[in-house]
Amino acid sequence: MRKGEILRLVDLEGQQAIDFLCFSADDLADRYNAANTIKLNRNIYLGKGSELWSVRARKMMTIIEDTCGSHDTLYGCCSVEVDDIRFGKNNGRGCQGNFEFELAKHGLSEKDVVANVNFFMYVPVEASGDLAIAPGISKPTDYVDLRAEMDLLAVLSNCPEALNNAAGFKPTPIRAIVYSL
Repeated sequence: MRKGEILRLVDLEGQQAIDFLCFSADDLADRYNAANTIKLNRNIYLGKGSELWSVRARKMMTIIEDTCGSHDTLYGCCSVEVDDIRFGKNNGRGCQGNFEFELAKHGLSEKDVVANVNFFMYVPVEASGDLAIAPGISKPTDYVDLRAEMDLLAVLSNCPEALNNAAGFKPTPIRAIVYSL
């Protein structure tokens, strides 16, 4: 994506998580950083007006529209290994594998898959610190618009998770559109 372009992510049927990472096009080592994003937004949830920040504290993207209102920064992505432990089975490649496959095309590897944003995934945090993936709150055709604040590589995985609520136990299609105003 080029600086100023907008990425619209649409949850076509509702309750479908979209795992997301981005990297500076000028320096792929400067990538999305969950901790900086949480610190600089002063919130663990993202919504309209939130910004995605890099390892080097550079603003990468800004959420300029959001019909859902809450996106997860904590839970990271699903993987064969984690699903095997949690459920005794898995969904196949999972978001970790999807990220690895796409990032390899850009000379990156599994080491470059870091804690990601989960658009449309609902992860409530209790006062005790307990958290879980709860049923999604996104409705059919909910969307989030992200404006690129720098040239970047954006990578997403339509979460294939059928073993928990990240995709309402039945993954469904999404739409991704890049446009300029």
